[in-house]
Amino acid sequence: MGLILGLVLLLSLNIEGNNQGRETTALEIWLKVIVGYLAAGTEIAAAIVIGGAVIRSIVAYLRLLFSRSKQHFDATEGVRLQLGRVLALGLEFTVASDILRTAVAPTRQDILNLGAIVLLRTLLNYFLEREIEQGEQRRLPQPQLDRSVQ
Repeated sequence: MGLILGLVLLLSLNIEGNNQGRETTALEIWLKVIVGYLAAGTEIAAAIVIGGAVIRSIVAYLRLLFSRSKQHFDATEGVRLQLGRVLALGLEFTVASDILRTAVAPTRQDILNLGAIVLLRTLLNYFLEREIEQGEQRRLPQPQLDRSVQ
């Protein structure tokens, strides 16, 4: 809870003054345009990756729902884990996009915003990866104890 409040506080700070006294060169303008297109392409890639995974997961879940399988819970967990992996990949794409947008002549406010956003997305990715690992461990068959020893 404290971390979320800290992030909100960081994003609400406006320490950036106006950019008086700073001239923008033609190269910087072109770099901003090129990097803007690269960042937009990265965001589109993230949307395609995540959107495709959501559609694939829905189709897989509907197949499971209408099948006569007795392993419904285990199979549903598999669909959930696959979706989680792709969401983690999508988060990586969005972090890359944010870094690209801040790459050319960032202001202090841009850097603060990037830091807060990257921190938030990294935390989301960490907890998502942890949940995936726990889910995979639950799916592994538990070793049977040798009952002849008893």
